[in-house]
Amino acid sequence: MRIETFFPYRLAVAAEAFSRQLVAVYGHEHGLSREEWRFLFLLEDAGKLDSLQLAARTSLDKVQVSRAASRLEEKGLITRSIRGEDRRLRDYAITDQGRELFGQCFGGVEARAEAILSLMNASDREALECGIAALRRAVAEFAQSVSDEEESRVSARPSASPSGPSSARSSA
Repeated sequence: MRIETFFPYRLAVAAEAFSRQLVAVYGHEHGLSREEWRFLFLLEDAGKLDSLQLAARTSLDKVQVSRAASRLEEKGLITRSIRGEDRRLRDYAITDQGRELFGQCFGGVEARAEAILSLMNASDREALECGIAALRRAVAEFAQSVSDEEESRVSARPSASPSGPSSARSSA
């Protein structure tokens, strides 16, 4: 199989090419990294998120979140605070300065995305929207079935007795 025909590769390449066009706006014009942009986008939408909510709503891993949060906090664009007793959990909130910068970026990012998408005819664009929605549903369904299978395997394993494996032989 040639890599150029492998669907995951083609999807990743198309998504990366589209994303690079948007980086030209929020990155080159406003000095934000991709992770910082995503982080700000989520916070601007929600106002405030904790680290668990943030992880559930983005594709960023813990290290990316931590580094982006540090940079955004240094720039005065977000605040973060330790949440309760668990020092691993954080609360994040966008500042007025962060909201203002996001507003400056968003119009340009949205215009660039729309300019690219407008080059597609209406039926292709509708097909893309439907395809993305269908792919997300399929991935979620697959992930759920894998999770269910793993849960079934774990619950089907015989549990070890408290006194160890030899106690079953001695009581027989």
